[in-house]
Amino acid sequence: MDGRQYAPATQRNREPILEILLRVLPPEGNILEIASGTGEHAAFFAPHIAPRCWIPSDPDPQLRESIAAWQNYFQLTNLHSPLDIDAAESRWAIEDKEIKIQALVNINMIHIAPWSTCLGLIAGANRLLPSGGILYLYGPFKQGGKHTAPSNLTFDQFLRSQNSQWGVRDLDEVVAVAKSNNLELQETFAMPANNLSVVFQHQ
Repeated sequence: MDGRQYAPATQRNREPILEILLRVLPPEGNILEIASGTGEHAAFFAPHIAPRCWIPSDPDPQLRESIAAWQNYFQLTNLHSPLDIDAAESRWAIEDKEIKIQALVNINMIHIAPWSTCLGLIAGANRLLPSGGILYLYGPFKQGGKHTAPSNLTFDQFLRSQNSQWGVRDLDEVVAVAKSNNLELQETFAMPANNLSVVFQHQ
């Protein structure tokens, strides 16, 4: 009863995601995670990415409490206190602090949020990342306008039934928005459960 919340998908995807992060993250500096959710990813990644600092964030106060509880449970010195950041906003809380970031990580968000949130995320990456900085996205994507698996089509239909503004995004559209924000696609990696890791570099 210490406030920690749990998301079942984290246990399944955290190690494959970490493997990619260790390949693509800059060797030092601060890593900002947008939409950290329960904080389980942050707590798992932080000790592995040291000496880099992991900065979690979420707009939901209950989830920020969970993130803080995970931080307290493991007593991780390179896991920052959670910030209140809504990716859709035109200015983020971290921009009022003297914190520079070298990479921005976003896991399983843009398909369960309005398209405006994806636009805000990419605009924020353009504002905050230095030249050579990394934007990492993880989740299901359509490619060439088509779903990559029947299960992703079913998932997309379910999401849209919950909220008409949600849905699996077309990677080509995300790449186009990123390019207009000085972010060049570097690599995509096939991941478990028909997800992708998508890596951009800020120019």
